[in-house]
Amino acid sequence: MILSESNYLALNEVVQNIVVLLPLGAIEQHGPHLAVATDTDIVSAIAYAAEGKMADRILLCPTMPFGSSHHHLAFGGTLSISITTYTQVIVELVESLLQNGFRRIVLLNGHGGNITPVKQALAVLSNKYDDTVAPNIALATYWEVAGKVFAGLPPMESPALSHACEYETSLMLHLFPYKVFRNEIERATRPESNGYIPWEDDEPYRGVTMVKKTQFVSGNGSSGEPQLATAEKGQYLFEHAVESVVNFLNDFKSWPLMADLRE
Repeated sequence: MILSESNYLALNEVVQNIVVLLPLGAIEQHGPHLAVATDTDIVSAIAYAAEGKMADRILLCPTMPFGSSHHHLAFGGTLSISITTYTQVIVELVESLLQNGFRRIVLLNGHGGNITPVKQALAVLSNKYDDTVAPNIALATYWEVAGKVFAGLPPMESPALSHACEYETSLMLHLFPYKVFRNEIERATRPESNGYIPWEDDEPYRGVTMVKKTQFVSGNGSSGEPQLATAEKGQYLFEHAVESVVNFLNDFKSWPLMADLRE
């Protein structure tokens, strides 16, 4: 069921028995070879495909096209919401759904920079509503839900999804090939490995984190190995992403609303 194509009467009839799916994207530079709407395009395509497979079980909201992307501003083409504001935007969008009576809500994320502020929004919402309506609200980032498929499993040749990388470029070659500027695809200049910080995909996580703007970790705004991308890999990734998201949503729908366990 698609929210933007429904009237409030139809929406009121399904409020108790449906999972709301709110996709979260971004408008930001994706190197010289991908359109700036890449994150929004990919997560929207996955969300619409999932809705097509379970239209009677989920309510698909319009994709939130803008994300928290200040770290990409130096390259141009980026429209970003600050971390603090983005957190509040997510809180208020979810509160609108709660006020309408929805109690099972999934935020389907397609941009890594959204993860921290969305988790903060979940903490705010939990603190505010757990003692009253106790909704189930989850953040699900599509490449994390899909697991090893997006972490080096063949046919992929690089070890993880990063940014405008083999994975995202392959997905765009499959879904929106006209938004891929093939003659501009090249591996970016990147910092040397230091053995601890996984600037992109060169080191496993070892408990050490640094945050730097994109221009300090990439010479052209991309990361990973975009030169390895193919449309065939993109089809493989897309099909597995949709399957994983659908499986999660089916499970999530069956979870009972959580109760206070104190006796």
